Amino acid sequence: MKIRRILSLDGGGIRGLVSSLWLSGVEDAMKQAGKPGLLKHFDLMAGSSTGALVACGLAVGRSPDQLAALYRAQRHTIFPGMTGRLWSRASRLLSDGPSAPRYDGKGLEKVLKKVFGDTTLGQARIPLLITSYDTLNRTPVVFKSFKPAHAALPMWEVCRASTAAPTYFPAHGMTVEGYKCSLIDGGIVANNPTACAIAEAMRKDRALDRAHDLVVLSIGTGERNRPIPLKDAREWGALEWASPIIDVLFDGNTDSVDYIARHLVGDGYYRMQAELTPGLDDLDDVSDTNVAGLESMARTYLLQASTRRMLRELVGKL
Repeated sequence: MKIRRILSLDGGGIRGLVSSLWLSGVEDAMKQAGKPGLLKHFDLMAGSSTGALVACGLAVGRSPDQLAALYRAQRHTIFPGMTGRLWSRASRLLSDGPSAPRYDGKGLEKVLKKVFGDTTLGQARIPLLITSYDTLNRTPVVFKSFKPAHAALPMWEVCRASTAAPTYFPAHGMTVEGYKCSLIDGGIVANNPTACAIAEAMRKDRALDRAHDLVVLSIGTGERNRPIPLKDAREWGALEWASPIIDVLFDGNTDSVDYIARHLVGDGYYRMQAELTPGLDDLDDVSDTNVAGLESMARTYLLQASTRRMLRELVGKL
């Protein structure tokens, strides 16, 4: 299997809506150039967390517009409101204790099962690479649709494992390659999985002498810029840092991978990303106001001259 063209999709919770809309913009640019859809122009798709859902959705034939519609329609099922959370927390009090994850994961699993049904990872229409982390063996788990040992794994479970963000959703138990695993969000390993995909390309394609021979499209979900004041960072303990630290870890590895990929791939590397205004950056804010704000930000980004120029250049290389 030769890998020369990579599509990589970041994590970001409900902000998977943003990456779906940006993918729709990429597809429109391809159509304007007289080229067929996304799957015909990439050799590997990589996804972490919500990016895993988008990547797997594309790999089973869903269009970017259909995935955007999925986020809109199912957002309250995946991230239930306060009433649903309180009822769930009350029912889990004895089994999980008072510090249980914010969501029980049942809504997320319902959506994933509906989307992917009995589809296995090996049935993906394009090679997939999906990240997760095993808390039992304390090691990253990189699911690969083209790896025989992973081919029979249910796709919905792979997505469930990759989207199990600590403090938000419970870990997901799976047996992988004969080992029992306790799997959490792929963003812990690589919220931006681009470097994982580049490494896989270099490993699989012996004719690939250097990363500069690649064409890589890395799609974000919006970049947080909400500051954590020095006073808070100095005074916060475990309780105060519990939720913010997840966001900080995701942001940090996203930006570091962007830096690495930009230097490795050079002119063949394209990154779609935009700053989020404070209030649009929560992983689980599914209010109408927030969703409208995310859509507006995503569409404004696509209309920028620099974005249109980048997409024309990208499409010319694919």
